[in-house]
Amino acid sequence: MAERVIGLLLGTEEDWPAAFEALVSRVGEIDGHTLRTDRIINEPFDLRYKPRYHVVIDRLAWWYDLPRAWLKKVSLMDDVYLLNNPFTFQAMEKHSAYCALMRLGLKVPETWMVPHKLPAPMHRREYMAAKLEHMASRYNASFDLERVAERVGYPLYMKPFDGGQWVGVTRIRDAAELHDQYDASGERLMHLQASVEGFEVFARSLSIGAETMVMSFQPDAPMHERYAVAHDFLTPEVGWEVVTISRLVNAFFRWEFNSCESLIRDGEVYPIDYANASPDVAITSLHYYFPWAMEALVKWCVFCCTVGRRMAIDQDKRRYFDVGDDPERSYEQKLREYRVLVDDYFDVDRYEAFCAESLPAMRELTVEYFGGADFDRLLVDEVGKTFPAHEHEAMVERHRGLVGAWVADQAGRSER
Repeated sequence: MAERVIGLLLGTEEDWPAAFEALVSRVGEIDGHTLRTDRIINEPFDLRYKPRYHVVIDRLAWWYDLPRAWLKKVSLMDDVYLLNNPFTFQAMEKHSAYCALMRLGLKVPETWMVPHKLPAPMHRREYMAAKLEHMASRYNASFDLERVAERVGYPLYMKPFDGGQWVGVTRIRDAAELHDQYDASGERLMHLQASVEGFEVFARSLSIGAETMVMSFQPDAPMHERYAVAHDFLTPEVGWEVVTISRLVNAFFRWEFNSCESLIRDGEVYPIDYANASPDVAITSLHYYFPWAMEALVKWCVFCCTVGRRMAIDQDKRRYFDVGDDPERSYEQKLREYRVLVDDYFDVDRYEAFCAESLPAMRELTVEYFGGADFDRLLVDEVGKTFPAHEHEAMVERHRGLVGAWVADQAGRSER
C-alpha cells in the first residue's frame, strides 16, 4: 500500500485545516494509496533532500520568503504538486492579471496605473537613494493626475496594484477625493479603475481545481454576511461565462485555489478582481458554502495524489494569446475556445470519472462530518476566536443553522 502525503503550508488558520484533515482521514485508502496529511514546518533545508509530500496546499508563501523558496525547490527538483504555482506569484499583484485578461479579450473596466506618490520603497536602502533620486530627476515624467482620472472617468476606484482583502481600495467621486486618496497612498503603487455603475449582481467565484462555486456577494455587508445563500441568481448563460472566466484565470496562471470577482450588468460580465493567492475559506465567512469548499479541496488533492497528475510549471501563454489575438473570433467564440483549453488543463473528464469511480461516497462522508459533533466543536471554537463574547451564542446558532441548511439540502437532493 503506497502512502500519499498532502502537506499543509499554513499561517494562522485552524478552521479549514482541521476540517480538511478530518475529511481526508475519513477517505482513508483510495486505489491502493493510503492518504494522510501533514502540517509543514519552516526550517533549514538541503536543496538536494527528497520531500515526503506529493501535494502541498500553500497558504503562506505569498507573503513569507522562506516557504516560497522551499516550494520552488520541491517543484523544480521533486515534482511535488503545488496549489498554487510559486513562479506566478508576481502575477498575484493583480496588474499582470489585468494585462493578461485584457489581451484575452475580457471586459476588464478601463484601468490606468499611476506612479507612486512617494519615491519607490527602495529609497530605504541608503546606497540606492542617490541613484533613485538621480534617475527620477532625469526620467520620471511629471503628469496631470486629474487628466488621467478624466480619461478613466468618474466615479472610479483607486486600488493598490498588489493589494488584498480590499485594503487601500477607495471609491473616488471627484478631483478633491482623487488628490486626497492619492496623497494618502504614499509608497503604494496604485491603479485607477473605472467603476461599473448600475450592476445587478456582484459574483464571487471560488475555484478549486476543476470545480467552481459562484456565490452572490454583498461587499458592503459585514464579512460574515457577505456570501448570500442564493441559488439560480444568474442565468445559465451568464453563470457559464463567470465559471469560464474564473477557470481561465486559473489555467492561464497555473493557479488551482483562487477566487475571482465579477460584476454583472445587463447580462454582461465584467471581471474586476481575480488574483487571490490565499482565497477566503473561513467557516465564519463561507458558512453555507464551507462544506462544499472542503469537499472540493479534498477531492482535487486526492485526485492529484493518486493519478500522478504532473504540475505544470510553464504557463504556455501562446495557446491562449492565439485565441485572444484573433480578430475573426467573436467574444463568445473566444470564450468557447478558452473553455476547451481550460477543461483540457484541468483534465475535467478524467477528474469527474475519478470522482465517480473512486470517491463515490465523498458527499456522504462530507455530510456526515458537517452534521456531526466533531465539526460542531470546531465551529464553536472558531466563532469564539472571531466574534466578541457577547455575540458568541447568536453567531454559533447562525453559522450552525447555515451549515445545517447545506447538510439538509444535500439530503434533499439525494432523496430526489
